[in-house]
Amino acid sequence: MLSNLKNVFKVTDLRNKILFVMVLIALYRLGVAIRVPGIDPDAIKQFKKGVESQGALGFLDLFSGGAFGSFSIFALGIMPYITASIIMQVLGVVIPKLEKLQQEGAVGQRKITQYTRYLAIGISLMQATALTFIFGNGNGNAFFGAAQRLPQNVKLLTNGMWPRGYLVILTLVAGTAVLMWMGELISQRGIGNGMSMVIFASVVSRLPFGYYSILQEQKWFAFALLVVVSLLIVVAIVRVELAQRRIPVQFAKRVVGRRMYGGQNTYIPLKVNQSGVIPIIFASSVLLLPVLITNFLGGSNGTGWRASVQKWVDANLVNSHGLIYIVLFSVMIVAFAYFYNSIAFDPIRQADQIRRQGGFIPGVRPGPQTERYLSKAVNRITLPGALFVAVVAITPYIILWLFNVQNFPFAGTTVLIAVGVALELMRQIDAQLMLRNYEGFLK
Repeated sequence: MLSNLKNVFKVTDLRNKILFVMVLIALYRLGVAIRVPGIDPDAIKQFKKGVESQGALGFLDLFSGGAFGSFSIFALGIMPYITASIIMQVLGVVIPKLEKLQQEGAVGQRKITQYTRYLAIGISLMQATALTFIFGNGNGNAFFGAAQRLPQNVKLLTNGMWPRGYLVILTLVAGTAVLMWMGELISQRGIGNGMSMVIFASVVSRLPFGYYSILQEQKWFAFALLVVVSLLIVVAIVRVELAQRRIPVQFAKRVVGRRMYGGQNTYIPLKVNQSGVIPIIFASSVLLLPVLITNFLGGSNGTGWRASVQKWVDANLVNSHGLIYIVLFSVMIVAFAYFYNSIAFDPIRQADQIRRQGGFIPGVRPGPQTERYLSKAVNRITLPGALFVAVVAITPYIILWLFNVQNFPFAGTTVLIAVGVALELMRQIDAQLMLRNYEGFLK
């Protein structure tokens, strides 16, 4: 392992790429520590306690690397771009023009990337405006649950919303734009996917705090059990992330002029966990919607149906350690895994592409039978992958629920993201080393 690590730094080009990524990640972490101008520092301390005590906004704080809890210039993190990318991928199935751009190769992909940037800026503008209105006036208590309510008089903008609120909104949107630019720089001049590296740096930076918070509560057995479970999750994620079902495809021989083409055997790789962490993002966002709706409806201090709905949401959806939240979260993860895979892999398009290239799956006729075969294979392989992601996401919650531990930021999701990005980075480094006749990490 050490000799392979030395090989990485022997190659000048590869060494420069890794150092470039490390410098940009260091700049990103520095930006996390820079607070948005005009925010009351005393209010931020109490606001941070509410976020760190695992409220409904803990997921946003996780993906921002703690920037949201301190309301820094990168408070929105890279989530607006991720949301925009998912929306563009879904719209690519619905809108024919986007579907045509997806099939045009690099030229079409550049246009889709540009549209994604515009959409990400729009989403970040809406999120920044909503957060400034909600938390600037001290109206964000519904997001933290009854046990972690902020005092009613706490406002992030103590001197009034306007005109200082405009500066806060512009700063948050600009922070998201800078993060997108840094992510694209990493993809172009560094190594690995830039957006994934930003998320990796965010979630890993929060992991030590989670374990330390358990030690602060003196839950020694829960701490030891979570460490063991995290190590087992790492091993399981590595095996599942590398696992795939290979559907064999044969291409018939054909003669063009005096040359013979085809006659080769290949396969279609179907990953067991094709959706990755996206179902967790979908499920968390959907569970946050009732909290947003009840927050705007109000009624927490009154009577009637609005007060009853808000009390139920506060008791079951704000508290991520509750049994109802865990069950809903796991069911939604499985459902969204099927939804995402149905968009990411189109059996009809895949079967048509195989037929056009003169290929066929052994024992399966081209056309409708190939479509049904591929659809059945995808549905079968999605279930174990979705169940695995659900188990990884909720296992730490179950342990924390059993031992009544309040502070721990999404350990299963954190490990899943970190291991997935690390494996992809190792693959790319391995490919670079193999090009130069060096032995790589993966054997």
